[in-house]
Amino acid sequence: MRTEAVDVAIVGGGPSGMAAAVAARRAGAEKVVLLERGEQLGGILNQCIHDGFGTKVFEQALTGPEYAQIYIDRMEETGVSYALNTMVLDLSPERELTVCSSQGLRQINAKAVVLCMGCRERTRGAIRIPGHRPAGVYTAGVVQYYMNLRNLAVGRRVVILGSGDVGLIMARRLTLEGAQVLCVAEILPYPSGLARNIVQCLDDFDIPLYLRTTVVEIHGRDRVTGVTLAQIGPHGGIVPGTKRLVECDTLLLSVGLIPENELSKKARVALSPVTGGPVVDDHLQTSVPGVFTAGNALQVHDLVDYACLEAERAGASAARYAMAGRLPAAEIAVRPGQGIRYVVPQLVSGTESVDFSMRVVSPDHDRYVIFRRDGHELRRMKENVLAPASMLRIRVRSDRFQRGAGELTVEVGA
Repeated sequence: MRTEAVDVAIVGGGPSGMAAAVAARRAGAEKVVLLERGEQLGGILNQCIHDGFGTKVFEQALTGPEYAQIYIDRMEETGVSYALNTMVLDLSPERELTVCSSQGLRQINAKAVVLCMGCRERTRGAIRIPGHRPAGVYTAGVVQYYMNLRNLAVGRRVVILGSGDVGLIMARRLTLEGAQVLCVAEILPYPSGLARNIVQCLDDFDIPLYLRTTVVEIHGRDRVTGVTLAQIGPHGGIVPGTKRLVECDTLLLSVGLIPENELSKKARVALSPVTGGPVVDDHLQTSVPGVFTAGNALQVHDLVDYACLEAERAGASAARYAMAGRLPAAEIAVRPGQGIRYVVPQLVSGTESVDFSMRVVSPDHDRYVIFRRDGHELRRMKENVLAPASMLRIRVRSDRFQRGAGELTVEVGA
């Protein structure tokens, strides 16, 4: 088997992978290679023809393909090499990648690796909806691919389960293409998607959103003929007398995303039971030295801008590791406290400023996000609106980590 040595290997050619590759090259890594299993760069952005991307980084609303093209151009400008239609089959803790393409198998030995494989959708099997297996049950991303890249209609009368952002966007897209979106059902007592998507994709088209509601049965054998909806009580379980049949020919699932972590597991990277992605330090380095990660492979983002900013840090850190063979040790543990579901990174060195990402447990308003260490308050940030669907990003300067000792706790307080 042929072997190749590189400074930094990037797995995944989506926006975060390209951002990491460009950052690694600009940080001084000589030989940077990006490996993408698809036939083109850009990842999921290629099927996201709506605008709204780039408002944080580029201060303009771009479509997905426009946003991707910016990083494709930067890849060309910085001299990053990439391989398409190339699958990474294995990754060892020693940063040896086994790669398969039309040229056969080869091994890439990298001084540093950045994992940017993105995420995948939860399917019907993951949520166990009773019924037969008729045609007409799709995940939101699949419908987006069929409609935007293949020009295929999936149905005429549609029910959407889950209020994730992709599902909300497809509610609008389906309506504009002439389908009737009957409703969006959400099992939680609050929407899972961004507020702007609730307004622009549901309210503007008079599509009803039913909270504390889910699909309890799918009807039809060859093709979906309807679904049974039911309300869910505050402590779980179906509320008696709330079942109702909705006749439809299509059920679209938008019930969550999961970081791709197969390669992370092969490399024996420690995973977070909350995010599903790796546990990382403030350099975005995983528990395996020299293996870094960013984007949706680390944590599911609501904005691509934040995924790319995160990936740029991971790429620059990987370049530093490739050139020096080590990074400052991260020994300060970071824990989510009251009101915080998770926080990334989970370890910090205390030698550099850190951009923390986190999500809250439940909706709230006019509260503070507070960083504490050993009783000392490091940072207090006022947030007018807190929502689980919106990721919070808060920077803490390096000098503040010197206050107190022991672990760092992040919590929501008054």
